[in-house]
Amino acid sequence: MGSKKKLKRFKENETFSNVIQPKRDTLLADEFALKGNWGCSFFKNEKPIVLELGCGKGEYTLDLAKRDPDKNYIGVDIKGARFWKGAKTALAEQLHNVGFLRIQIELLAQCFGQGEIDEIWITFPDPQIKYKRTKHRLTNLEFLQKYQQVLRPDGIVHLKTDSEFMHGYTLGLLHGLGQDIHFAQHDVYGTTGTPEVVTQVQTFYESQYLAQGKKITYVSFSLHGL
Repeated sequence: MGSKKKLKRFKENETFSNVIQPKRDTLLADEFALKGNWGCSFFKNEKPIVLELGCGKGEYTLDLAKRDPDKNYIGVDIKGARFWKGAKTALAEQLHNVGFLRIQIELLAQCFGQGEIDEIWITFPDPQIKYKRTKHRLTNLEFLQKYQQVLRPDGIVHLKTDSEFMHGYTLGLLHGLGQDIHFAQHDVYGTTGTPEVVTQVQTFYESQYLAQGKKITYVSFSLHGL
């Protein structure tokens, strides 16, 4: 994407009522007004809140929101030029249960109050296979601790990925930490019993992976005592 196109999207994002772009200094100073107040101040209701981390273009966030209007959905990504499309589509289709938050995921706990989130979706993240990149892996212990901070005690994390490495790494870590695993499957389309929301909502890249014969894995789990 050219720099002019990116700049145009950045400027347009600033006009979107469903896009929040807090400054890093505001978050680090714990002065973000929406923290703990997303329901009453942003969505204007008290419905459960679901996050999609690393939402990309926002297509999964949008599809989830369309399927379940009784929940509020927030796509989280640092790349605003990507989720511009999802934000624009949500406004055009008058999806009032969708928002987008431009932050680094490391700052998640500075954006949401303790127990403010009901579910977290992590869809097709970079597995960060090289050891020196482990700190960026979205299911490492540090990230799991951040998720636990913002999740309700009975909140659920969903990981959907085409990476057997990421799936296996996450399962191994969860087992080692004594966490509650609700469902785990190495091939969600090749078996029965997979939750419908996992197979009926697909990203563009997921469709490509399936066309290439790749298996899609999924695990859902809760977090406690980290």
